Amino acid sequence: MDLCTPTFADLARRMGFSCADTGDLVEFRSPFALENWTLPVLELTIVLGSVLALVYAVRRWRRHGDATNLAIWFGATAYLFVIEPPLYFPGAFGIDGYVDTMFAHNLFTVEFLWGRLPLYIVAIYPLLGTIAFETVRRIGVFRRYGIWAGACAVGLVHHAFYEIFDHIGPQLRWWEWALDNPINQPMFASVPMGSVVVFAALWPMSLALCVQFMIGRHVDGGTVFTGPQIVWRTVVIGLAASVGTFVLPLPATVIGLAGDTVRGVVYAAELAVMAAVGAAAIWRSWSAARADPTALGPRNPLVELYAVVYLVVFAGLWAAALPDYLAARDGMTAEGDPIGSLPYTLICFVVAAVCTAATWTDRSKNRSVREDPTRHGSELLT
Repeated sequence: MDLCTPTFADLARRMGFSCADTGDLVEFRSPFALENWTLPVLELTIVLGSVLALVYAVRRWRRHGDATNLAIWFGATAYLFVIEPPLYFPGAFGIDGYVDTMFAHNLFTVEFLWGRLPLYIVAIYPLLGTIAFETVRRIGVFRRYGIWAGACAVGLVHHAFYEIFDHIGPQLRWWEWALDNPINQPMFASVPMGSVVVFAALWPMSLALCVQFMIGRHVDGGTVFTGPQIVWRTVVIGLAASVGTFVLPLPATVIGLAGDTVRGVVYAAELAVMAAVGAAAIWRSWSAARADPTALGPRNPLVELYAVVYLVVFAGLWAAALPDYLAARDGMTAEGDPIGSLPYTLICFVVAAVCTAATWTDRSKNRSVREDPTRHGSELLT
């Protein structure tokens, strides 16, 4: 199989490397030899957060019988390995007649699959999935409004955190989109609407539905899962979430056959409906929690702290990119890199910051909440 398709070779060239640089199945590079300093900063932030989330998930299950975090972490990872490889190698999966290379990542410190899959991409799925789910669970949305409203809220929170990352990546050469690929149309600034809606909002919504249905609601009822029970349920979660990612955007997929503009409008409408339901559920649940701390869900100190770290790091990255962004003409920097939407990113920063602040609500008062296996965790990783 020829791993270097013409589309991938062109995308690689735009980011400053060639197919000869991509390495083997696994490749390691010096962080000082990457395209620019922002790549190792991104990599460290995401990978460290994901590792800490996994350690916390294991300890939470062992000490308090709460398997929800494990289901999120491994369910998101299983989803990644179902969805991503066919996008990197459509020829190997027999779909090259229908799907061409959609994007290419730049070369990072740790790479898999011949330069296609950076380690930080493996890590970002479970990290942001954990942050979004645990934020919503802490605010009490699942307890108050159930699985569907909670899943919409997870989609909204994940969307806010993810779009902060999504709209700066192309400018800093973290990846490059294939603009000639019809699947990537229409574009919202430098980001395909499919990424804005499907990968930023609908897949975490699908994951939340599956995790809460298969694990979360049972944990809330006092069930303690064994290792084998977690394994098979997590595999089902990863597969079912993949199916959900196909089903949820079907309106845009089908109606969008009428053209790119129509597809973009339907995508935006789906996002608006999900966001409206999620925002209403978050706001009402947070209002109830401020009045009555017993309405709060279990604390996750790691998420409370690392969400702040994530926002601070990305605020710094955006500040560093701002001069080139402001000097850009016709959506391109002087170096020819596409820029995202700063106004939309600022909205996402506000949403993410407000939701993060909500997780800190009445922490001292919540000590009076009845003890249950899901609310422990005052010890961060000890």
